[in-house]
Amino acid sequence: MKMMNSNPTIQMLRIIPLFLLWLVLFAPNGQTEEFAVPNSGSPYQDLGSLKTGEILHLPTGLTVNFDQMMNSVATSRVIYIGETHDNIEAHKVQLRIIKKLSEQYPVAIGMEMFRRSAQEKLDQWHIGELSVKEFKNLFHTNWGSGYRLYQPIFNFARTNQLPLIGLKSTRKVEDSFRSGDPAPDNTFYPELDDQDPYHRAYCMAAFGGHRGTEKALEKPYRMLLLWEETMAQTVARFLINPKYKDTKLVVLSGGFHIQYGFGIPKRAYRRVPHAYSTIQPTITHIPEELQDREMVVEKVSIPLYAADYAWKVDYKVHDNVRLGVRLAQKKEGVTIVSVTKPSNAATAGILTGDLLLNMDGKKLTRTDEVLEQLQNKKFNDHSTFHLRRNGKELNVEVVFKKGN
Repeated sequence: MKMMNSNPTIQMLRIIPLFLLWLVLFAPNGQTEEFAVPNSGSPYQDLGSLKTGEILHLPTGLTVNFDQMMNSVATSRVIYIGETHDNIEAHKVQLRIIKKLSEQYPVAIGMEMFRRSAQEKLDQWHIGELSVKEFKNLFHTNWGSGYRLYQPIFNFARTNQLPLIGLKSTRKVEDSFRSGDPAPDNTFYPELDDQDPYHRAYCMAAFGGHRGTEKALEKPYRMLLLWEETMAQTVARFLINPKYKDTKLVVLSGGFHIQYGFGIPKRAYRRVPHAYSTIQPTITHIPEELQDREMVVEKVSIPLYAADYAWKVDYKVHDNVRLGVRLAQKKEGVTIVSVTKPSNAATAGILTGDLLLNMDGKKLTRTDEVLEQLQNKKFNDHSTFHLRRNGKELNVEVVFKKGN
């Protein structure tokens, strides 16, 4: 006769796996249970509770000071620092980290803002053979507006002879990839890994996608993959280059590309396993006057840490013109979610629900394209928005007045 074990702990251990199996197979409405790291990737502490300047180590939920964080990340070969592109405070964080690392180690700076095709001129800048005017033109050609946001970093790099590395794919490669043509100039597209379910879900949410729209968003998703895989490939090439064998690489990119680690970091590690750290200058409150810069992203459950460190920063921008709207990126294009009153948009007659098709003749497909064009405007400038409202297309002229 087989004896039953009366130990309640052992009985519970037998029951728990069956309970978990029930959750997976027989969850309500036939849905599998979704598990995600709480607080959008910060398991121990809501990032909104941090004070400006505080640094949180996300895997442990412990706050650390700057020197403690630097002692930890200094063991890494690559340090990724995200950014909200127009936030002055994020760039201050980047520069402070670069300065501290360069006190002890040779450092190079990899930048999303420059393409691979810019590398020859970046090398000339490094050795002082490219003028400031030529360098500014190179930045504008590769990235667009916003030079003064990065100027302190550029000045420090030049003074201390820190190499700049262009990470992004060339326009020629992007155009060929977009059209489905073979890679130009006998080069090959980087290997694209489109199998990460969390990366795909997060990107689709950022694109404004939801169930049933994945097919329509496949092309922009694959273009994003090209960008991230190319940047990761460039990082990997840096790591195996004997010229840089003792040099640490600081990568500056949009926070989206390093969030959760499945963008550039994972794709670089796939090519060349190495030690790396991710730091996110984190905004948890957007001032009312900057609400038009907020990107609306559909909430999606991701079971990963958002980064190694979150550094709480305020959101401060240069005193540029403002439209006065909140934007959302959807498969149809850029949609007006809300209009602030009073604002330049409200004065011009732009309404909630309007779909922006182009600005001053330039097609709009992403929210950041609107922000980039606004950065080029001055007070009292005009812009013509071609938009769709209730199935009809019309033009609206906006005058950018200060204070609106």
